Amino acid sequence: MVQSLLALAPTLIVIAFFLLGPFNWSRHRSWSRAVTCAFVAAIALRYMLWRFTETVLPYPNDGPNFYWVWFVFIVEFLAFSEVVLFLILMSRYVDRSAEGNRLERQFFERDERELPTVDVFIPTYNEPLDVLERTIVGALALDHPKDKLNVYVLDDGRRDWLRTFCEGRGAIHVTRSDNAHAKAGNMNNGLRVSSGDFIAVFDADFVPYRSFLRRTLPFFMDDTIGIVQTPQHFFNVDPIQSNLGLENLWPDEQRLFFDEIAPSRDGWDVSFCCGSCSIARRKAVDAIGGFPTESITEDLLTTLSMLNRGFKTRYLNERLSMGLAAENLTGYFVQRERWCQGGIQTLYLHNGPLRGPGLSLFQRVMFLPMSWLVQYLVRFIVLLIPIVYLWFGALPLYFTDVADYVSNQVPLLAAYFLLMFWLTPTRYLPLVSTAVGTFSTFRMLPTVLSSLVRPFGKPFKVTPKGSSNEANVFDAYTFTWIAGFIVVTALGLLINIVPETARVEGSFSAIAALWSGINIVVLIIASLICFEKPRRLLQAFKLDEPVDVDGVEGRLVSLSLDKAVVAVSTETRFKSTKVRLNIEGFAPLEADLKQVTQRRGDITRTGDKQRYYLHLHYDLRGVERDKMIIKLYTGRYSRDVPDIDKIAVSVNLLLRAFGRTRTA
Repeated sequence: MVQSLLALAPTLIVIAFFLLGPFNWSRHRSWSRAVTCAFVAAIALRYMLWRFTETVLPYPNDGPNFYWVWFVFIVEFLAFSEVVLFLILMSRYVDRSAEGNRLERQFFERDERELPTVDVFIPTYNEPLDVLERTIVGALALDHPKDKLNVYVLDDGRRDWLRTFCEGRGAIHVTRSDNAHAKAGNMNNGLRVSSGDFIAVFDADFVPYRSFLRRTLPFFMDDTIGIVQTPQHFFNVDPIQSNLGLENLWPDEQRLFFDEIAPSRDGWDVSFCCGSCSIARRKAVDAIGGFPTESITEDLLTTLSMLNRGFKTRYLNERLSMGLAAENLTGYFVQRERWCQGGIQTLYLHNGPLRGPGLSLFQRVMFLPMSWLVQYLVRFIVLLIPIVYLWFGALPLYFTDVADYVSNQVPLLAAYFLLMFWLTPTRYLPLVSTAVGTFSTFRMLPTVLSSLVRPFGKPFKVTPKGSSNEANVFDAYTFTWIAGFIVVTALGLLINIVPETARVEGSFSAIAALWSGINIVVLIIASLICFEKPRRLLQAFKLDEPVDVDGVEGRLVSLSLDKAVVAVSTETRFKSTKVRLNIEGFAPLEADLKQVTQRRGDITRTGDKQRYYLHLHYDLRGVERDKMIIKLYTGRYSRDVPDIDKIAVSVNLLLRAFGRTRTA
C-alpha cells in the first residue's frame, strides 16, 4: 500500500501543480507559459533519465531484443526532442491586435494619396468559377483606394471564360506560355506584370475580408518586416470533422496551428509565411530574387530567404479571410504530403535552415521540420510496441515493476495532457487528437521516408478544390492498415489470455494489455475517418437576422448563395410557392418555396417554441450575386467552433461508429 502511494506521488504532484498554478493563471501571458513549460520539461527530463539509466543500460545484450530496446529508446528520444522544442516554442505568446490598433490609427492618418499601392495575386490552375468568383469579388471589395489596388488573377489554366469574367469585374487576367515552377513560377510571372508596393496573396479558394489591408499594411512601418501572415479560417467542414460526424462540435484540423502555435512562433520571431492570406513587401521579394522555386512549398522558403536578408515574418492572429478546407481525403492528403515534402526539401537547399546565411542557431533549430520527421514514426512505433511484445515476447525496455512505470511515465503523460488542456482548451481532446494523427500516419510515414531519400522526386500537386464530395467514398488503403493493426493487436491479447497459447508473463503484461486496449480504441476512431460522408460544397452560414417573405416578418436563420431558411410563425400561409424574400441591402429576391419543416426549441428570438422553417431557393446573377458574396464571405459570419462540448463529441463518435450522427 505504501509503495503504491509512493508510486502515485509524482503524478499527484503534477496534478497539484496544475490545479494550484496554471489553471489559475492566464495562458496568454509569457511568464505563466514559461513556468508551466519549464515544469513539464523537467518532468520529461526526469522520465528520460529514468528510461536511459534504469530501463535501457541495464538490458543485457541477448540478441534481437537488445537492439529492439535501443531502437525504441532512440525513437522515444526523438519524440522527447520534439516535445522540448514544442515546450520552448509555446513558452511565449504574443497578441498583435492591440499593436495593430495603434499602428492602424497612425498609418491611416496620412492623406489617401500617400497610401501605398497593393497588388492582389490570385494564383489559379483548375478551380471552377463557383470557387474563383468569391475570391475575385472579395479581393475587389477590399477597403483600399481603388486607384491604388489591382487584382491579378494569375491563370495557369489559360481559360477564356475566366478572362471574360475578370474583364466584367475589373480584375486583371494574366497568363503565361508554360506552367514552369507551378505556383511560385506563376507568381513570379505576376511580379513581372505588376508594380505595387505590396503583394497580397490569396489562393483561389480564399476570400479576403474587406478589412484585410487596413489590419496588415500598418505593420510594414517597421522596415524589417517582409511578410505579414494571417490565419486561415474555413467556411466548409474538413473531411476529419465530417467523417467523424463532428461538423459543429469539433474545430477544423488546422486550428491548433493557426490559433495556438503560430502566435507562439511569432513571439520568438520565427513565424513563417503560409502562402495564402499573407501580404509581402515588394522590395523584400525583389531582394530575394522573387518567390523561390527550389521547393514545392514556396511560402516557407520565402520566409527563410527573407530571413537570410534580414526581413522578418510577422503573424497577426485575426480572422481576416475565409477559404475552402480540403473537401475530401484525397485533397487532404495531397495538401499534407506537399507540406511534408516541402518542409523536408528545405534541409537540402542553400537557403534552408541548415545552410542559409544570416540565420541564428535558434532560428535554424526552429525551422527544422522536426514535426514532420518525428511524429508519424513515433505514432507507428506506439502502435507496434504492444504487438511485438504480445506476439514475440520482446520487451521494449528493461522492466522492473509496475510501480516504477507508474512513478515515471504516468506523471509525464499527466503533465503533457494537462498542459495541452491548459494551452489549447478549445482545440484538443487526447483520444480524438491522437486518433486523427494515427489516421494520417499510414499515408504520411511513407511520404516522410520517400522525401528523405528523394526530396525532389515528386512534382508540385494542386490541392483539388471545388470537387465537393457528393457520394460515399471509402479510403480502402488506410482502412486496411488500421484494420490490420486492430486484428493483430486483438489477437495478441486473446492468445495471451489462454495459458496454453500465452507467449508472455509477468507484470508488464498488464501494462501491455492496457496499452493495447487504448491503441484499439484510437484505431477504431481513426477507422471512422476512412468513410467519407457525402456533403454539399457550399454550406450555409447560420444567422439570426430579421427579414420578411411576402410581407410576413420572420427570422433569417440560414443563408447561402442559392438558398435561405426563414423561421416564421406556424400561423403563416402563402398563396403561392413563388414568393419575394426581402433582405436588408438587397432588391427583393424572387424565390421558390420548395420545403417547409418544423422543429421544437428553435434559436430565433420569438417567444414561440414551434416555428415553420421556409426553405427558399433563388438564382442570383450579376451585381446581386456579388453583393451576396460580399455579405457572406467578407467578414460578418464564420463557421468556427468556439468551444468543445466533450460529452457531445463522445456521443457523436459513438453514434458515428454505428453509422448515425447527431450534430449540434
